[in-house]
Amino acid sequence: MLDTRSFDVQRFLARMPLFQDIGPEALERLSRAVSLRRVDRGEYVFHVGDPCESFYVTVSGQVRLFVIAPNGNEKVIELIGPGMSFAEALMFLDKPCLVNAQALADTLLMVVPRQAVRQELEADSRFALRMLAGLSRRLHGLVHDVQAYALQSGVQRVVGYLLRDLADGEAQQTVSLPVSKATVASRLSLTPEYFSRVLHELEAAGLIDIDKRDIHILDAAALARYQAA
Repeated sequence: MLDTRSFDVQRFLARMPLFQDIGPEALERLSRAVSLRRVDRGEYVFHVGDPCESFYVTVSGQVRLFVIAPNGNEKVIELIGPGMSFAEALMFLDKPCLVNAQALADTLLMVVPRQAVRQELEADSRFALRMLAGLSRRLHGLVHDVQAYALQSGVQRVVGYLLRDLADGEAQQTVSLPVSKATVASRLSLTPEYFSRVLHELEAAGLIDIDKRDIHILDAAALARYQAA
């Protein structure tokens, strides 16, 4: 894992869209307030019901946000990779955490305290706008997910996931699943068995080739047409 002794918090913050437009003095103040936290694979960052007094930025590793249904089933809300932040909205609610956060790999987090954020929000309207924009993007993504679950078939959700990062005009690409197939399936509101069945259906159709967690897209245009069929 990254050596925290040489890690430059201020420089990392300055590269994030959320903090790019604030001045060096504000960045310095925030970096002084930030702490680093190592989380081992499988360890929880927080549980439902815990107080939420900070938000987090993933420096390395990966975190999943999830809830557990009354029947014991888990639903993955979001997967948080390096450079992504989480728990901003929870922090502003002044209420306990509404989801669980668990490391899927050995992870290094930046912990940004609520009080430090509020001070900068009061001092710099640009930072407030950036924070609002970030929260709006998160809300837009969740609304998009709800629409997909309600209006798209399981096959369409899987194909959309595989094609989500494909550049325009690119015919082939390898998608490396960042987590287990079961976790991706939960993220798409599918059962692991159905997710695997769809992948094998696409492979049998000659559209993809499966190599463990690597999914090789053989014909993106045909895959997109398959989704629309």
